[in-house]
Amino acid sequence: MMTKTARPLHEITLLSQAERLKGRPKLCSDCGICGGELRPTMPRSCVFVQNRHEEFERRLHGRNRADGDELLFGIHRAIHVARMRQPNPEAQWSGIVTSLGALLLERGIVQGVIATGTVPGTRWAPLPFLARTPAEVRASAGNKPCLSPSLEVLDEVRASGLTRIAFIGTGCQVHALRALEEELGLERLYIIGIPCTDNTTYPDLMRFLGVVSKSPQTVVHHEFMQDFRVHLRHEDGHLERVNYVDLDVERLGGERGVFPAACLSCFDYQNGLSDLTIGYLGAPLPPEERWQWMLLRTARGEELFELIRPYLELGTRSESGNRRVGVRAYVGMLRRPRKRPPAPVRKFVAWMQRAKGTKGIEFARGVIEMKLLRNLVYVRDAHARMERRVVPGYVYRALEYVADVYETEFGRPLRPEAGPSGAPARRSVQS
Repeated sequence: MMTKTARPLHEITLLSQAERLKGRPKLCSDCGICGGELRPTMPRSCVFVQNRHEEFERRLHGRNRADGDELLFGIHRAIHVARMRQPNPEAQWSGIVTSLGALLLERGIVQGVIATGTVPGTRWAPLPFLARTPAEVRASAGNKPCLSPSLEVLDEVRASGLTRIAFIGTGCQVHALRALEEELGLERLYIIGIPCTDNTTYPDLMRFLGVVSKSPQTVVHHEFMQDFRVHLRHEDGHLERVNYVDLDVERLGGERGVFPAACLSCFDYQNGLSDLTIGYLGAPLPPEERWQWMLLRTARGEELFELIRPYLELGTRSESGNRRVGVRAYVGMLRRPRKRPPAPVRKFVAWMQRAKGTKGIEFARGVIEMKLLRNLVYVRDAHARMERRVVPGYVYRALEYVADVYETEFGRPLRPEAGPSGAPARRSVQS
């Protein structure tokens, strides 16, 4: 008999942080594991109880990350820049993710796809569901940058007796799914990963849009782009651009006032445990050309790429600039946050960022490194006792080149005391 949830999914995703996470552990992204029959598995599947990312890497690939780009992007066999030959106008980019999910159903490769639609009456509130037809997957196109309890749909998968499914989801969800993969009794599982950072609840997203946009009610898509501006596309098709430096974060209560503690304690923006990660971060500008990047990680990821490849136009990887100077300076900003400068200064800074800033793959490297740094500082500030459980070893390796400035600014080593194996010592977790 299926366990009934306290609230239906379409109501859960409309709740505020305080309502939604009340009674939960200190770090919770509401991935959906705790909402249904799989709740007893939480102590061994939740990335915020014990981050087992590097253990799962060894199971998937037979090794952990090599030095270089793998430390930031995760283990991968290939990186491609691509877009759909016939883009889906409803998609955030060109629609590769939903087109791939639809193809898997069309070809009979899977029997269902766990995707994320939208709560009726809203544009952004996520509603995870089990798609059984290609049309259902395609209709879910569009980004919903909010916490989504997608893994709760596994109860429906199990009750339906499906054995071949695809899952579209974020890093914390994929970590839990990898932890449970062998016991779910699936004949085939394809994991299409989407990059994820700084998700929030639906009410906080609406609050963010109200601060950023002149017309928040007409925004249909928004993204933080490589030209150091937030691009907000509106219902009438026009594009509103807001410089990063002009964002009034203080009105939102700062980053810690908007984003849940779990998102500020996440170190897997790149969704490194998926079969295939599809996003935009390392793709070239301009955004209206809708290029995306795809990271092929496993043999199944290569299979997925070959399936969608006839429908893709392939582009060229590019990169420019040097992110290291900016990342090293960012350490000092984390130690001594600066107030928003006056308008003339902001205008000059925005021009400098566009003229001299990083692009393409180098932009992606810098963004990921800054997220790793920011979240490491947050964990040490707010949840210091949990560091050895939630921060994977690759974080310290990736940030080694800023270890000197980190120690100068914060008065402590970047890397915690090593255990007998040379990796950061970890406390055992009782399940």
